[in-house]
Amino acid sequence: MGLAEDLQDETAEVLAKLIRFKTVNPPGNERECLEWLAGYLTDAGLECELDGAEPERPNLVAKYEGGEDGPVLGYLSHVDTVLADSEDWTEDPWGGEVRDGFLYGRGTIDMKNQTAAEAVAAAHLARSGARFKGTLKVIAVSDEETGGELGAKWITEQRPDLSRVDFLLNEGAGAVMPYGDRRLYGVCVAEKGTFRFNVDTTGTAAHASVPGLAENALLKLAPVITRLGSNRPRYDLMEATSALVAALGEDPEHPKAALERIAAVEPRLAPLLDAAMRVTFAPTIVSAGSKINVIPARAQVRVDCRVPPGMGTDVALKRAREVLQDDSLPVTFTEEVTGNRSPVESRLMDAIGGWLSENDPGAEAVPTVLPAFTDCRWFRVAFPDCVAYGFFPQRHQTVYETWPLMHAKDERIDIRDLGFAAAFFHDLPGRLLT
Repeated sequence: MGLAEDLQDETAEVLAKLIRFKTVNPPGNERECLEWLAGYLTDAGLECELDGAEPERPNLVAKYEGGEDGPVLGYLSHVDTVLADSEDWTEDPWGGEVRDGFLYGRGTIDMKNQTAAEAVAAAHLARSGARFKGTLKVIAVSDEETGGELGAKWITEQRPDLSRVDFLLNEGAGAVMPYGDRRLYGVCVAEKGTFRFNVDTTGTAAHASVPGLAENALLKLAPVITRLGSNRPRYDLMEATSALVAALGEDPEHPKAALERIAAVEPRLAPLLDAAMRVTFAPTIVSAGSKINVIPARAQVRVDCRVPPGMGTDVALKRAREVLQDDSLPVTFTEEVTGNRSPVESRLMDAIGGWLSENDPGAEAVPTVLPAFTDCRWFRVAFPDCVAYGFFPQRHQTVYETWPLMHAKDERIDIRDLGFAAAFFHDLPGRLLT
């Protein structure tokens, strides 16, 4: 029996235990869950510390010294989850039950699965007295689902002594991406920025029974919403997206043609890649009048805008103008958070690629960009030299299957992938910290 099979059952048991702690955020209440995890890791021989801004919402750092001086490798995860409505599920979202080879529960994809695999891997290393040049830290935080203020942000700003790492693995990628006859594993090296804005239109109010006396601001807003939803701005590739397009065998200098050919090979990959390669606009909230019998004089659409890493408000505004096709419309930014990234090439990337080639022969590691954000951003800000990637390898459950399950009903994971991921986290210190 291989290492993955050896670790599979224990990882499933740990994950099921974590799922049964109801850590919906808000309010979170992660303490009981993290105290149990700290006990598990302490029993295995790791040195654990809990600290945080609020008593019921701490963060856990468990440390294992490899025996020689060297860099610090961090395994990061969060134990808070989004809400789950039991009426929508075929299994109890807080039950951690296994059916047909899948473990069901809120957090099995996002992201108590990774908490469990990282913890079991570290526990086995400690029990066996593993030796390597450096330190392994298992970091499990609170509050990621509402922005990380009490979690990764707090611990990196207030306790850099406790949270400092040189290499970091977190959520964001890793499920296999079948592409033609190739098996690609994404490694998330960057995250898009968030530049949300409002577009307002104005008119003249009047009684709704005589529309001809009014200038309806809501009608003016309708074509704006349509253009935001249907028009596409030009592409803005950066290091990671260019590297991914090239890895797929296409020319990043001609992104439109490249994406068309990629879609012909694997149409499920195209929307994910398209979102990473350009600024995106999603109109999500519309407001206008407050009374049914009054034609509104003002209307507003709120837009969720995501921008490639390293690009700012100037790019967001320029692409918004391309899509809106009307420079007179007021665009007011309400949130401006620049995306973050780590180098595509690194010792960590080499170690990931080497492990994959041995444990899934023929598989390839490729860089990806996350359209959303994770707690990696706080570590990249706090420790600028840290190489932080999102990677949780799944060999059996593809990225096309896992993405739709995130924050959705019947969230579940193939238990074989729990062993596969735990084996990776077990082997990595020996490969990287040498």
